Amino acid sequence: MKLITKVLLAIVLIAFGFVAASMTLQTFAEKDKPDVKVLADGQAISGHTVNSTTYVSARGLGEALHRKVSWNEESREVYVHSRLDQILERGYIRVGTTGDYKPFTFFNEESKQYEGYDIDAALLLAEELGVEVKFVRTSWPTLMEDLLADKFDIAMGGITRKMSRQIDAQFSTGYIPFGKSPLIREEDKERFTSLESIDQEDVKIGVNPGGTNESFVNENIKNAEVVVVENNLDIPGMVASGEVDVMITDSIEAIYYANDDEQLYAALADNPWNPSQFGYMMHHGDPKFTNTVNFWMEEMELKGKFEELREKWIY
Repeated sequence: MKLITKVLLAIVLIAFGFVAASMTLQTFAEKDKPDVKVLADGQAISGHTVNSTTYVSARGLGEALHRKVSWNEESREVYVHSRLDQILERGYIRVGTTGDYKPFTFFNEESKQYEGYDIDAALLLAEELGVEVKFVRTSWPTLMEDLLADKFDIAMGGITRKMSRQIDAQFSTGYIPFGKSPLIREEDKERFTSLESIDQEDVKIGVNPGGTNESFVNENIKNAEVVVVENNLDIPGMVASGEVDVMITDSIEAIYYANDDEQLYAALADNPWNPSQFGYMMHHGDPKFTNTVNFWMEEMELKGKFEELREKWIY
């Protein structure tokens, strides 16, 4: 019996329709060809087509989607477990964060700890789940790549909800509306009153790579000089010192730095460009985990926990 179970675990096949309801599967094969290529949310799995029905290995499916797969011998059922089940079983949740975006996520070099609105939110999420948090450093250019490579379970830290990201990953419910706004020197607030006044040849704009700030600059700035700065935390100081004239960023970050440094001014923050919301980013195809995160967000808002975080970090 043990041998039979071992064989079943290795080769058990799931009919195409078993997983089609919760994830996108594509097959590329002629009718009844034995060997086919199956893509589950972009991850390749070996499959077989028999009598016009495509089958994939349960183990292969689990490996492709970074999900645990188990076999119940008594009921003869295969389970593709939710990521939430794995988190609860191992006792911690892995949270990907850039650590360079105040007031949502930043790494305090003195305490060697992450701090910010979404760091506190991650701790609240872990507390509600009854697990610990392990923060995993990522970057804006590699954020999606790291998520899909299963380096963390969820990405948190001022991540803008946008369609190009939603196509590859699953966003939570949105939170905190904002838009793009220029952070400038207080002395220049009469000089920079519009996007047109900023997009001039004698203006230097500082921007971090790989995120929506750089995307906005690339799409809208044609004349000004763009200076790409690897560490987003360095740019406000460069504006204050005159090394660059403008930082294009989210209105909340601009307001945060303007409140923190009297030399700086958050221009157009009351009427920002490209209105949007932040969200938490997860893997596609796991409604149990996504629904749990959304439920938690609703509960935290209802109980006033998120309002406490906004008062602590944003207002």
